[in-house]
Amino acid sequence: MPSANCWPPERQASLDWYPPGLLAGVDEAGRGPLAGPVVAAAVILDDAHPIAGLADSKALTAARRERLYDEIRAHALCVSIAQASVEEIDRLNILQATLLAMRRAVLGLRLKPVRVQVDGNRLPQLDVPAEAIVRGDARVAAISAASILAKVTRDRWCQELHAQYPQYGFAGHKGYGTAEHLAALAQHGACPQHRRSFAPVARTLSQTPLFA
Repeated sequence: MPSANCWPPERQASLDWYPPGLLAGVDEAGRGPLAGPVVAAAVILDDAHPIAGLADSKALTAARRERLYDEIRAHALCVSIAQASVEEIDRLNILQATLLAMRRAVLGLRLKPVRVQVDGNRLPQLDVPAEAIVRGDARVAAISAASILAKVTRDRWCQELHAQYPQYGFAGHKGYGTAEHLAALAQHGACPQHRRSFAPVARTLSQTPLFA
């Protein structure tokens, strides 16, 4: 049986037809890091106000992402940014939490799309036709826009966490399991925003208490 948060694989093939109306692109940021929420964004672009330079957020500089973030917010028909918390990640697992964040992003759109295109090979459960597109963040403008919104939002969150827990270096590694981050975990233990279900954090918690 399909899970509560994604369609089975046979529902993930390319759509045979495209209903007229609004298209929403969806992408996420933060599946791999050891800390913090996973963030998803949904974007409906305005064909009358095209945005130049949209691309996979990972292929852009931080400064370029910031500029495009403001442009997307200003010129898209509507956008929605949502997340799944560390507690939800640990309870559901990262895949299901990611799909939950994506579903929340789509449901949060002010305008309802007639179809949705999602980066990757899994779909959240939605009540509109949806299509999973591998490397969609480099192929579909609306997904590229969503990837930029999600990445900038997540990076800003990491800057805020760095101000609270500077000893971990979140401003630099953005929560990923770099050598610097793993060394900080070994030295300081885990902070409340670390994902306890991720193996490096679980090993740390088995040896040291949660950061007080």
